[in-house]
Amino acid sequence: MEFKSITMVIPEGGNLILGQAHFIKTVEDLHEICVGISGRVKFGIAFCEASGPCLIRISGNDAQLQETAAANAQALGAGHCFVILLRDAYPINFLNAIKQCAEVCTIYCATANPTQVIVAATEQGNGILGVVDGFAPQGVESPAEVQKRRAFLRQMGYKL
Repeated sequence: MEFKSITMVIPEGGNLILGQAHFIKTVEDLHEICVGISGRVKFGIAFCEASGPCLIRISGNDAQLQETAAANAQALGAGHCFVILLRDAYPINFLNAIKQCAEVCTIYCATANPTQVIVAATEQGNGILGVVDGFAPQGVESPAEVQKRRAFLRQMGYKL
């Protein structure tokens, strides 16, 4: 067995949702979730089929995001993983619906941070072990930083 670290490409201003599912219709269901939640979101989805022709299935409404999602999925090479790249939207608005999708088994991360995926490679194929999302903590927030965080959430419209 070999362990690899695969760096995900997240386009400028984009967000990544990485997960695992189990059925060929996943890519269509995830597409429907994205457009059902936001008519303005730009997105690309790639899903690695794990049996039959073992193709990377793609969908979305933005060619660059679709191409980048497919390249990320190909770099991972892990059966039944899916990569969603979003622009003009945040993952928080999509996660509950994605978690409720019947085919979705798990979500590894939802982030705009630099992301590395830890993959195990065996003679059968690759599997995702986990992710490194962003950077290590540099300390504990101060009262002033608490105020900044709270102000930011209100500016974004996530709190009153």
